[in-house]
Amino acid sequence: MFNTYRLIGAAAALALSTTTLAAVSPQDAAKLGSSLTPFGAEKAGNAAGTIPAWTGGITQPPAAYKTAGQQHPDPFADDKPLFTITKANLAQYQANLTPGQIALFKSYPDTYQMPIYPSRRSGSAPQWVYDNTLKNASSAQLLDGGNGFADAYGGIPFPIPQSGVEALWNHIARYRGSYIVRRASEVAVQRNGAFSLVTSQQEALFKFYDPKGSYADLNNVMFYYLSFAKSPARLAGGAVLVHETLDQVKEPRQAWAYSAGQRRVRRAPNLAYDTPISAADGLRTADDTDMINGSPDRYDWKLLGKKEIYIPYNNYKVSAPGVKYDDLLKVGHLNPALTRNELHRVWVVEGTLKSTARHIYSKRTLFLDEDSWQAAVVDQYDGRGELWRVSLAYLKNFYELPTTWSALDVFHDLQARRYHVQNLDSEESSTVDFSQAIPDDGYFKPAALRRRGTR
Repeated sequence: MFNTYRLIGAAAALALSTTTLAAVSPQDAAKLGSSLTPFGAEKAGNAAGTIPAWTGGITQPPAAYKTAGQQHPDPFADDKPLFTITKANLAQYQANLTPGQIALFKSYPDTYQMPIYPSRRSGSAPQWVYDNTLKNASSAQLLDGGNGFADAYGGIPFPIPQSGVEALWNHIARYRGSYIVRRASEVAVQRNGAFSLVTSQQEALFKFYDPKGSYADLNNVMFYYLSFAKSPARLAGGAVLVHETLDQVKEPRQAWAYSAGQRRVRRAPNLAYDTPISAADGLRTADDTDMINGSPDRYDWKLLGKKEIYIPYNNYKVSAPGVKYDDLLKVGHLNPALTRNELHRVWVVEGTLKSTARHIYSKRTLFLDEDSWQAAVVDQYDGRGELWRVSLAYLKNFYELPTTWSALDVFHDLQARRYHVQNLDSEESSTVDFSQAIPDDGYFKPAALRRRGTR
């Protein structure tokens, strides 16, 4: 294990300063699939043997997984914790924790714990995504100072990143299937542990990963997102529609809201950056969703290198069928007994708010899992430069695709002592379904939103 950031060269440590950046050389791209994994991670394990080599990850579902939309049986159910980090032994392990994780131990010294399990490099993706990633490595280019990219499709755009903004785009444009449908809940957990569910039906069409499409077909649209509120009654029938653009400076995100009471569709032009999300009770901004999303233009991004960090990984227990939300959602944080953490290498990316820009976060530090490019932890700082919020993605492999994604996203406010949780579905009859037929673009038009809302 090592305690300091591993700098990967002067070019990676500098913020992007030009309008475009050339793709990597054919020689470097050839490392993908040899010394590097198809997504650009180090294939070898670490010297201490505490991180194993990547050997392909999960390549097929376990035998207990039978149908699309089924809750996921744990392929590592027999694993036992190696040890548990607590406030009492924090000093022994804090070199491999983020400042945000350390702050959670200090905020909840009597209850916050991190069970540490054997590291399983379970990350994997379909071969066609690997093939596209290899092509992207030699063709993808940043545009408009890093606010968009071109000439990449259907894979990680920058598997061998040369800047912080490239690494950020890898998270934003990572693989999560082509079309998804799910019913899930979100909650704001108060200081005393009280919570009320907000349940919705969600659908997303990832145009960037349509197997029949291409970069030329995107028309600057990365994905469509649609959410209909199901409960509580005061919100039921309301909906949000988002057209996520690839370059949001050239063409800002388009969003519409449907009011069931008024039966009207209205533009929602402010659904971006630090706009608070009402269902999150002020604990999540628009660009906190999915750990971080949207245009990168308000920050200067630096790629600091890699570090070995204990991050949430292979978290099948938190979303196991029958897990009651009352048992999962505890005062201050999730029930530690249902969580799993492992030692993994992460890319560390730091975003500093530009002097000309406005946002409630003055700095954001991203810790991106090297095997999937999914942000596992994000530390966020207030205008005084003090650590304020900590976001945790409880990762697992959705092996029916396969892909590494989050079972739950949890957003901690250290100052308010409250937290918000997205994607709760263990009390639902099913989980996310990737198998349904891909609809055409007209399905995600504002007029269709109104028609569906009046049913």
